[in-house]
Amino acid sequence: MNSTQVAALYAGLNIALLVLLAVRVVGRRRSAQVSLGDGGDDDLSRRIRTHGNASEYVPAFLVGLFMTAAMGSSAILVHALGASFTLGRLMHAIGLSASIMAPRALGMLLTWVPMLAVAGLLVWQGII
Repeated sequence: MNSTQVAALYAGLNIALLVLLAVRVVGRRRSAQVSLGDGGDDDLSRRIRTHGNASEYVPAFLVGLFMTAAMGSSAILVHALGASFTLGRLMHAIGLSASIMAPRALGMLLTWVPMLAVAGLLVWQGII
């Protein structure tokens, strides 16, 4: 696999995660009979926030990951960044969905570190 194919793999996985989280929101909306907002339903509120959080981080990271791949980063580096970010997003979703702090906190760490690494690489690649 070349680095762009690796980035495509993580784009696909993270898009699938976004859809899965959206389906969870819709399912809870139906069962709670709430069409707008959270209707005071704590579970729906948590699901909305879990999906929203992923929606805030995934797009920016994927753009950065593809740019890093396009700028010539190795497939192994793109794998390391994509895998750690994806694992972080999964851990955060599980932790936030179930109100378990340890996976949620580790998930954020595994989200931010690859994001900062991608940001640094892009700045570096843009300068040299």
